[in-house]
Amino acid sequence: MQLQTIVVPPASGRVAEGLIVILHGWGANAQDVLGLASFINLPNFQMVFPDAPFVHPHAPGGRMWYDFTPEFNFQSTPGFYNRPDLTTSRQSLTHLLNSLPEQTGIPLSHTVLGGFSQGGAMTLDVGLNFPLAGLMVLSGYLHAPLQPKATSFPPVLMVHGRQDIVVPLAAARQARESLNALGVDLRYQEFDMGHEIQPLVLEQMRNFIKEVFSRKK
Repeated sequence: MQLQTIVVPPASGRVAEGLIVILHGWGANAQDVLGLASFINLPNFQMVFPDAPFVHPHAPGGRMWYDFTPEFNFQSTPGFYNRPDLTTSRQSLTHLLNSLPEQTGIPLSHTVLGGFSQGGAMTLDVGLNFPLAGLMVLSGYLHAPLQPKATSFPPVLMVHGRQDIVVPLAAARQARESLNALGVDLRYQEFDMGHEIQPLVLEQMRNFIKEVFSRKK
């Protein structure tokens, strides 16, 4: 299933220094995170915002990467990895990432993948298997135990709110431990906020992207 995307060229009008792909959360869509393009304030980067493949059952205009089951608890739910809807989204996102270098002329080594909430979970699920410049997980979690096929991983930024009542802080901390166990180069931050992207999160994102790209010069 091919994902529909919104593509934002570099605001500077110059050749893109890199590519940033942002995945929306459950019940949202690409338009909901499109505003991040200007707030991140990296004018030399192209940005891509995909729509998840499934229509959300309750939110008009909303999409989802997968639906939740009654036993889902945001902390590596056993048996969830092979759910059909999650498998479809995983395959679709994998196809998108594989196609981006040809479409944009920007290699995966100059591409950052990030996501909010359920989009953050998809970022970890798929992104750890790609030679990307970095991953950004915003108010995210692990929907199932990690099953990476790669042996080396991109650096990861994780940001979570201590007052998040949607995705519990314990879920972020569990994801942190799983990433540390893999030896991932992880930057983990907690802030006094809820399930949201505040300006201080945008600053963390901008600094992380600048850092990982500074290594390429």
